[in-house]
Amino acid sequence: MTQHEDRDKVLAAFGGKKGLIDSGIPAVIFLVVFNVTDRLNSALIASIAISAILTIFRLARRDTIQHAISGFIGVLICAWFANRTGNASDLYIPKLLTNLGYGTLYLVANLAGWPILGLMLGPILGENFKWRNHPERKRAYILASWLWVAMFFTRIAVQYPIYRSGNVNLLGTVNLAMGYPLFIATAYGSWMVLKNAPKLPTEQ
Repeated sequence: MTQHEDRDKVLAAFGGKKGLIDSGIPAVIFLVVFNVTDRLNSALIASIAISAILTIFRLARRDTIQHAISGFIGVLICAWFANRTGNASDLYIPKLLTNLGYGTLYLVANLAGWPILGLMLGPILGENFKWRNHPERKRAYILASWLWVAMFFTRIAVQYPIYRSGNVNLLGTVNLAMGYPLFIATAYGSWMVLKNAPKLPTEQ
């Protein structure tokens, strides 16, 4: 398997480009409509509508819809939180909780010697769990997983104080800035760590 094939498989495991688009556009639409109308309900309806359209579009094209559907469900959950309290900032509570959950999971798994990236990517890259018996490869998976721990908790450390301040525009902007760019940087860093680690024979 070539490095390009490995890279494509790793990208697909994290949702791929389409997954990033499907999960990000509704958040942009929410901010735009909220700023234009200053109406929470209008912004929520617009973000839900665009997410539904993207999901239908994936269905019509017979694309993989796993991430489109999960993104749509995520938008509905976020909208429910904001609508329940009438506070636009509460749209971001599920995202903060998700980062806390994932960050804790990656942290505990690393400390236990079962890095999440190894569990997730080992089978995809054809080495299954043989990396567990190869210290250098295992060390690479643990190091790459620490990057994700740092990403999740950095998001919380930066965004939670903004959430408490009630500044919706700043919170939304920072959320977007720490979404795609930080995700891509972390994924690329993980790929570089794994690419430079000793490879194991793939299982047939």
